[in-house]
Amino acid sequence: MRPGEVDLKRLVPRTAKRAWTLRCPACGGRGVFARFAKLRETCPSCGHRFRREQGSQTGSMYLTAAVNQIFAALVILIVFTQTDWSLAVELAVSIPIVAVFCVAFLPFSQTVWAGVEYVTDCINAEPWIVSRDRSDPPRG
Repeated sequence: MRPGEVDLKRLVPRTAKRAWTLRCPACGGRGVFARFAKLRETCPSCGHRFRREQGSQTGSMYLTAAVNQIFAALVILIVFTQTDWSLAVELAVSIPIVAVFCVAFLPFSQTVWAGVEYVTDCINAEPWIVSRDRSDPPRG
């Protein structure tokens, strides 16, 4: 591998694991949320900027919408085809399940999107990524 090239076979799985465990995609540090579903501006461990510009988390919003719609469709499909409940019972069961999932998925979509941005920045050799040593071993 040439200098400056990114080892995607190592970077992508490591970043995905960090994102799904709600950690910083760059260093694996914890504490990336100021409160529930409120991503900090920077990682408290390594200083990686999650929000470099206005609207940088727009992709997270689209990811949340897409995943929530797929989940809702699956719940509706399962409840409507696998039960003989009345429409009122089906809705009374389905709506809370989907609502809880939507809220619970918010932090995951934010760290997953931060991971997507981090990987693409590494691939594009962006100066704010390349200027720091990212060869550190994964922390989790």
